[in-house]
Amino acid sequence: MTMQTQTKSNVKIAPSILSADFSKMGEEVKNLEESGADLIHCDVMDGVFVNNITFGIKMVEDLRKITKLPLDCHLMIVHPEKYAERFVRAGADIVTVHAEACGETLKDTLMLIKNAGAKCGAVINPDTPVSAIESVLPLCDMVLVMSVFPGFGGQKFIGDVLNKVRDIRRILSKNNLHADVEIDGGINAETVVFAKEAGANVIVAGSSIFKAADRAAAIRALRG
Repeated sequence: MTMQTQTKSNVKIAPSILSADFSKMGEEVKNLEESGADLIHCDVMDGVFVNNITFGIKMVEDLRKITKLPLDCHLMIVHPEKYAERFVRAGADIVTVHAEACGETLKDTLMLIKNAGAKCGAVINPDTPVSAIESVLPLCDMVLVMSVFPGFGGQKFIGDVLNKVRDIRRILSKNNLHADVEIDGGINAETVVFAKEAGANVIVAGSSIFKAADRAAAIRALRG
């Protein structure tokens, strides 16, 4: 295996429940379990950091009751340091926070998540340089590169971010760091090939899974 190409065995699929039917979320998550999902990606939006509102701590708490899959909570909120511990207590296994939202508190916020007992990760938007998170990579269990601007599902994949994925994978490898590299936005059976070739090994997908006639087949296709 080359440094940047991922093998089938280490690629994990994290369906984003932003694309689920919220009126039957329990059934949706159970179906994802049965379809072979590796994680459940929970997009938490506050209507301030991004121009949309989704759900919060109560949803994560309720999901924790019905699934053993890891809950991958992506906080698209201002002042994530105020809420991160509560998401961990609610059952989040992984909490990722945006460099853009944290600013100078990014390191402290990541440490807060770790100390609360969950895995932590830093997120960058398509127009944020890798240098914004390079100093905290040793703390990260996961690094999330957004391949769309966050806020809404169903957007078109921004191919330029693949260079960021490559850079992050290279820095991790050079420093013997073992964080997962996650990509989120516009992922389907075509774009996932480029994402994995660049070095992403955790694949977030929404529409391409939830709109599929056979979700298990869609997940298998993304995993490759």
